[in-house]
Amino acid sequence: MKIATYNVNGINGRLPVLLRWLGEAQPDAVCLQELKAPDERFPLAAIEAAGYGAVWHGQKSWNGVAILARGAKPVETRRFLPGNPDDTQSRYLEAAVNGIILGCLYLPNGNPAPGPKWEYKLDWFGRFARHAADMLKTGLPVILAGDYNVMPGERDVYKPERWTDDALFRPEVRAAYAGLIDAGWTDALRHLHPEERIYTFWDYLRNAYGRDAGLRLDHLLLAPAIAPRLRTAGVDRHVRGWDKSSDHAPVWITLAKP
Repeated sequence: MKIATYNVNGINGRLPVLLRWLGEAQPDAVCLQELKAPDERFPLAAIEAAGYGAVWHGQKSWNGVAILARGAKPVETRRFLPGNPDDTQSRYLEAAVNGIILGCLYLPNGNPAPGPKWEYKLDWFGRFARHAADMLKTGLPVILAGDYNVMPGERDVYKPERWTDDALFRPEVRAAYAGLIDAGWTDALRHLHPEERIYTFWDYLRNAYGRDAGLRLDHLLLAPAIAPRLRTAGVDRHVRGWDKSSDHAPVWITLAKP
């Protein structure tokens, strides 16, 4: 089974890129972030024509997450991150696909830090960590996949000394991410490629992709109930080089049959 996460950076504007990649990669399930479209503008007909069922949680102009499943419709189990009923940003969606619970997340950027956006990021991360702990207690096969807006370590960022005070790399968010790993979640890509410098995002500015000046922001975390099934993991970085592509590349894993 192949599971991927992809920040599409505008699903309607980059729909041809998404459909091309789906046809090429043939993932069984995909978590999408940054739809930048309200629910009624989700391109369901095109997604279904490509062979995928979908559930989604959109938002006009910003945010938005979706879960796709090849040949089936995901069974939605949660639409908001618990802990703050006043938070209406569409950043979390959860669904069952082929016996696996997929949590699709788009963690806040947090810049500028310090400031209100930074405080919101820390609060959101705290609520997410508590929900992740509750998911671990269930003993279910859970994967939390998405754009975490965190570079966990120095191997995950080009020239880390330039990012010391950025909300993506500040000690507080790196510690929060490390706390997830310490709690029992497996960072799939780093687990299989412990020493490699791997990126999943390249800015549009300053020829970042051409210079390979990237960041690793997109992660798939596996619960202990499913981590032993992990076989391969990678980044379809060539997709970032396609015309009118997102500034992120798809990240994927393959799992052995249960």
